Amino acid sequence: MINVDDKLKEIGEFVPQPDDDMLVCRCEEVTKGEIRQAVHAGMFTIEEIRRFLRTGMGLCQGQTCGKLVKGIVARELHVSPAQVEPATSRAPMRPIEMEILGRDGGDK
Repeated sequence: MINVDDKLKEIGEFVPQPDDDMLVCRCEEVTKGEIRQAVHAGMFTIEEIRRFLRTGMGLCQGQTCGKLVKGIVARELHVSPAQVEPATSRAPMRPIEMEILGRDGGDK
């Protein structure tokens, strides 16, 4: 387990970069700068960043941005991407109409 205070001291203060406005997660409109700021706020896992910024929770379910987010987090933490704790994988959810649910076994 990473000691948050020690890791924050190790990575240093957040310093804005010229490309911080680059869109990384198109589905949820999350920028590189927002991801970097989350790391510097103490979010060191993909799961924490996902819950805070919703990266990887859009229509593509992280298929487009997943590796980019992991790479950004790894660079900010000064570790290899393999050392970044991944998010929990879940089956994608799709909206369903209540009428369909109402027809499912209603007369049993």
